[in-house]
Amino acid sequence: MKPKILILCTGNSCRSQIAEGYFKYFAGDRAEVYSAGMETHGVNPRAIATMVEDGIDISTHTSNHVDEYRNIDFDYVITVCDHAREVCPYIPSNAQQFHHNFKDPAKATGTEEEIMAEFRKVRDEIKKFAKEFVDKFIAV
Repeated sequence: MKPKILILCTGNSCRSQIAEGYFKYFAGDRAEVYSAGMETHGVNPRAIATMVEDGIDISTHTSNHVDEYRNIDFDYVITVCDHAREVCPYIPSNAQQFHHNFKDPAKATGTEEEIMAEFRKVRDEIKKFAKEFVDKFIAV
């Protein structure tokens, strides 16, 4: 049976969406990957754009609330921001929990190029994290 992975963030708009894209890319059909938030803010257009630059299309992703997944028995729950870890509701499963706080690129300020540079930086950090996680925990 494929492991089920839930990636949680505050608004399910940037970091968790980027992570979902990379986890799906690196795990392929070896895992079921979901992302959700404590709130739903819609998928950030800059997150979509920065992923397209790396060849991954997340434009069809939806912003989902964590309550939508209460009945799924996850193997792994990964929080990608401190706020989500602090306020994460109880997930009724035996999931192993992991946490890695990534800076929120949606809070970047400056010119469009400076903001996109922050999105790229966070994207690359999440990509590295996702690859290492999949290599370590998802069977080949």
